[in-house]
Amino acid sequence: MRHNKKFNHLGRTTSHRKAMLSNMASSLIQHKRIATTLAKAKALQVYVEPLLTKSKDDTTHSRRMVFSHLQNKEMVTELFQNVSVKIANRPGGYTRILRTGFRLGDNAEMCIIELVDYNENMLKEKATKKAARTRRSTAAKKAEVAAPVAAPVADETPAAVVSEETPAAE
Repeated sequence: MRHNKKFNHLGRTTSHRKAMLSNMASSLIQHKRIATTLAKAKALQVYVEPLLTKSKDDTTHSRRMVFSHLQNKEMVTELFQNVSVKIANRPGGYTRILRTGFRLGDNAEMCIIELVDYNENMLKEKATKKAARTRRSTAAKKAEVAAPVAAPVADETPAAVVSEETPAAE
């Protein structure tokens, strides 16, 4: 029985899985988003989020702990200098998984995993959607729909309206 064994092995040996997740985490830090399968993205999310949390505290110990996972000096520097500055105020949830459909060859579910604070399009949409919301009863909505068409503007005099129609009648 496999009670309480929730870790996804991804069909790989331990060494292969650790190397793959390390490489994927480095690619995610470098490019800020990568396309992969859903199973790998979920495994990567579990792997990389604690590293991002450790990067908030820029100490020698945290750098060494992150380096033991990534094995890439350039990506550790990128993580501690650039990425940690952007995620400093976020309490968690540093990555987002966006499903993109199914792969043509084997029908594997594909997705994009990205760092949340680096997607400018979604940040703009979030800023524009902050409109004040009101709660209305259904009676108010029905009254709004049943309102008559607006009357003519008060600035127009009946004489002006008649003079516009007169040349058309001739």
